[in-house]
Amino acid sequence: MESDSLWLGHMRKPVRLIMLAFLGVTALIYVWLVFNKIFMADAIGMHEMIRPSEGGAIVTIMLYAMLGSLLSAGIYLSDFKGDIELEPDGFFDIFSLVISRISMVLTALIVLVMFYEVISRYVFSRPTLWANELSLWIAAFVFLFAGQYAMQQRSHIRIYVIYDIMPRWAQKAADVLSTLLIVFFTFSMIWGGYNDAKTRALRMETFGTAWDPPLPGTIKAAILIIIVLVTIQAISNLIADWNKLPEHHSGAEVDETEIEHIRQALEK
Repeated sequence: MESDSLWLGHMRKPVRLIMLAFLGVTALIYVWLVFNKIFMADAIGMHEMIRPSEGGAIVTIMLYAMLGSLLSAGIYLSDFKGDIELEPDGFFDIFSLVISRISMVLTALIVLVMFYEVISRYVFSRPTLWANELSLWIAAFVFLFAGQYAMQQRSHIRIYVIYDIMPRWAQKAADVLSTLLIVFFTFSMIWGGYNDAKTRALRMETFGTAWDPPLPGTIKAAILIIIVLVTIQAISNLIADWNKLPEHHSGAEVDETEIEHIRQALEK
């Protein structure tokens, strides 16, 4: 199993055990919370889950267990390379791969939340107050994390018409210029948005709804943090690609592996 390890090597098994331990704790606490919800009048609900001071120690433990599950799953899954993924060769690539796996897990979590809402609403006629907002909250982080992953995989939209006809020294100059523009954009965003993000985060500004999650208080700060991480990844790409041979794009490249995966998905 370690032969196909991307970066963990002999640490893959311990990380897997840590991930399973966190998942086990999370599952046990969830079962306990469901049991209390059914049989106790003052049970802990979703209102308390985003307010640990009201939910007590059990909510705090649950949140830490969920965070541990998410981080350990991201680290463990990042040790596996997808068929159509680029090999990590930059100093920041592994971190971005961990972030990408976390976003994949969060995407599955959105599906579970919406599935719960559909069953609760249309089967039991008991719609929730939190499913839509929780989905928006998670989706915001998925969108931000996906931007960093796309940067690591060089998957952002690029136009090669002029770039391909340049000599290698000019291509390098273009890469430096594009990275400097990213750095300038990041500096501008931090300069203009830091005080507002800090204010919102310190007061944990909420959404103003019945469930009232702190979406503005968390997302605004997360945007600035992710922009910085994307910029670091762009610098990592520049350094990693500096001595590579020039690439030329004819427009006729076909990823046979991806096409085969699509064909298999359609045949199921």
